[in-house]
Amino acid sequence: MYQDKSVFAQLVSFINRNHFNYLVRKYVKFFRCWNQLLTLMFGQLSNRESLRDLMVLLMLIRKRVNILDLVNM
Repeated sequence: MYQDKSVFAQLVSFINRNHFNYLVRKYVKFFRCWNQLLTLMFGQLSNRESLRDLMVLLMLIRKRVNILDLVNM
């Protein structure tokens, strides 16, 4: 089985989650921005053409979504 990190996981590792959460707390009150950021990044990397296309893909791979760190979606 493939043991290395995916390209998506490698890109996410460049984002400082603590700083991101700080900015969210400062500017946004009731929104799960981290999940939205990861979802949109995944959509861009998987060459989705629309949000509906992205949601269909995420519904198809629902069991593997935890691998992408997308929880509570």
